Amino acid sequence: MQSVMWKQAVEWLAAAARDPQECKREWDYGTGTVLVEAGRYWDVLSVPDRLGLLALDCLWRDPLKVPGPTLVDCAARRVGFFLPPDPVSEWVGSGVRHVGRGSWVAVPPPYRPAGRLEWLVPPDGTGSLHAPGTLESALREATEALAVLAPVSAEHAVADCW
Repeated sequence: MQSVMWKQAVEWLAAAARDPQECKREWDYGTGTVLVEAGRYWDVLSVPDRLGLLALDCLWRDPLKVPGPTLVDCAARRVGFFLPPDPVSEWVGSGVRHVGRGSWVAVPPPYRPAGRLEWLVPPDGTGSLHAPGTLESALREATEALAVLAPVSAEHAVADCW
């Protein structure tokens, strides 16, 4: 069952590449990272890692719903949420970037990390994505949590100086 899911996930993700066969070869035998086009099958909402990790934690609270594909770039310290393509949507927030049609996203294979990129929630091959409204609510909740934590972090930084 697991191998069928991985095969479906590979096919789904590779379909966004210019050459799906070459994409799969690169995942298996090359660097493991491939550029795939956003805006056709999905868009990506990229946010700073602290915000993204807290939002993902909020999304995991519903035990009946697995969050959509979510990618982390450890070097850039960003989390990318895959959501349905929407050329007119506007996402606003500090450090928030909406990646859609005309943009390319580096992705590792869904079955392993590659360099600095790793799936926090790999695609399952069904095409399921984050629901924009649910993701927006999770990001709002995470933003509120960070606003509360920021003053506490600043207090500890000052205390550590003494």
